[in-house]
Amino acid sequence: MLRRIDIGRLAALLAVLVVFGPCHKLLAQEQTELTPEYEATHDVVPYVPTPMKVAERMLELAKVTRKDVVYDLGSGDGRIVILAAQKFGAHAVGIELDPERYEKSSARIRELGLSSRAKILHEDMFKANIHEATVVTLYLLTSVNEDIRPMLEKQLRPGTRVVSHDFPMIGWTAEETEEIKVEDGSEHKIFLYVRP
Repeated sequence: MLRRIDIGRLAALLAVLVVFGPCHKLLAQEQTELTPEYEATHDVVPYVPTPMKVAERMLELAKVTRKDVVYDLGSGDGRIVILAAQKFGAHAVGIELDPERYEKSSARIRELGLSSRAKILHEDMFKANIHEATVVTLYLLTSVNEDIRPMLEKQLRPGTRVVSHDFPMIGWTAEETEEIKVEDGSEHKIFLYVRP
């Protein structure tokens, strides 16, 4: 026979399962979209779109112009790529591993008539060739920034601007750091780095 305290704990456990059970299924579905090789070598970055106000400010801090080639690593729905091409006139390239987001963002670029200035590549950002970038945007995790830093250091030319949303690049010194509040009240941080 269960004691009263055990019944309370059991009720709490059931409540947790009811609330978080569906989330666990969603996370499992999300992770099955990634290749086993990717999961084995890199932290999985959850898909959370950058608020448009933050995306625009990232490109402003990097002083993006028509002369720039912007690469967005982990481009998601393509919003930074589209914004860089549409509003700032830059050539913009997104790197996106998830096939559904790749297809949707590529279709959106075609719908907007931006194919001459913007594109999404369906590949692993850790294997991407980004030599031509003059600006790189990131919304990853600090651990993933650390993993990708050697690739950035190897491929990026001096003067290339790297802008990271919310997560710093450990080992680099930011030229500028800015906090920004968006419409829903959430606060975000932007880190601007320049390759020496």
